[in-house]
Amino acid sequence: MTQQLIPARGYAAARMKKGQTLKVINTYGQQVIDFWAFADTDMTEYMSMHHTHAALLKIIPAVGDTLVTTKRRGIMTILEDTTPGIHDTVMPSCDRYRYQQLGCEEYHLNCKDNLEMALDDIDLKRPVHPAPFNLFMNIPVSDVDNNSISWQPCQASAGEYILMRAEIDCVVAFSSCPQDIVPINGPNCEIVDTHFVIS
Repeated sequence: MTQQLIPARGYAAARMKKGQTLKVINTYGQQVIDFWAFADTDMTEYMSMHHTHAALLKIIPAVGDTLVTTKRRGIMTILEDTTPGIHDTVMPSCDRYRYQQLGCEEYHLNCKDNLEMALDDIDLKRPVHPAPFNLFMNIPVSDVDNNSISWQPCQASAGEYILMRAEIDCVVAFSSCPQDIVPINGPNCEIVDTHFVIS
């Protein structure tokens, strides 16, 4: 039950057994965390945002909802959420191409590469790059403006968390999103450490 670090702009990964719980903590507030889960026995089966949309008939999961895999099996169930409940299942991970579009001429840390390095640390390779469950990310949909979406600051305060239960043995991975151009990590674009606890 030791609190584990997801360093600012960095990554982490861990294994979970069915029935264990995962608390992901927005330690200092306003930090987005890209989150992924893979079936422990088959990395080609992973938590899928598209399949979860179909299972839940909604785009923002809430307490009591189960996120599902590409095989439509439950993989993570949300048990508690002390944040305002704003998370994103629409946006892909930031990557080097996104930062090039934003004007970065040199390499910029990004969540896509962070996932690969996180899995490398536990001697695993991902066959694909799944769309993440973007914890604490605020991407509102405006139904008065042609269903447009926008990049808005994270609303999670310091110490708030989301608690989930693993429904199968799985591998989980995290990236403290290094986005410092679009103000999703607060209006000052400050990137900070976050933490998680498996119990």
